[in-house]
Amino acid sequence: MTPRSALNRSLLAVAGLVLLGGGLLILFAGLDLYRRHDLAPPAGWPLTTPDDVLLGSADRARWSGQGWWWWPAVIAALVLAALLALWWLLAQVSRRRPGSLPVGGTPPQEGVELHDSALSDAIATEAGALPGVEQAAVRITGRPAHHRTRVSLTLTPEGAPGATLGALCEGPLRTARQSTGSPHLPTEIRLHVTRHKPHRAE
Repeated sequence: MTPRSALNRSLLAVAGLVLLGGGLLILFAGLDLYRRHDLAPPAGWPLTTPDDVLLGSADRARWSGQGWWWWPAVIAALVLAALLALWWLLAQVSRRRPGSLPVGGTPPQEGVELHDSALSDAIATEAGALPGVEQAAVRITGRPAHHRTRVSLTLTPEGAPGATLGALCEGPLRTARQSTGSPHLPTEIRLHVTRHKPHRAE
């Protein structure tokens, strides 16, 4: 899991918990469940009956007495939170993959493009067939002119990382450079070793 994915999942989890808590609070008050089931909410608990409001007249007067800056500061904070949420949403729906890659070097051949998934599948297939490799996963990210290849290899317990890395660079990655006509193919390689069962000594 990438740091960006972990951050996204954490933010979604926090937002989900906040929305769930607020929804249950409103639901309990709207359906008057505290009175119907003889439940005693904690002291100072908001929204305990259908007629309750989140901020009563006394609360509004008390907070307004803090100074003229209080409500403008609250409104500014809410607007900032809304803008940050909108920016985060747009960042999620924006394209993180280049889609189609130019082929033929610089300048690329006119009208000739290679889909990023086709190239990543080809690299993964060839990398998965290397000696000592149990599984290979390839993902291409970035923009078409500045794309980056991420390769994740799971090695067998007998696999040699140095030899596998050399075979990957001289095999699948070299083939990808020749196929696309790109002399430079920025690549990030991650090596993992599969877990193996312990051997029993007789």
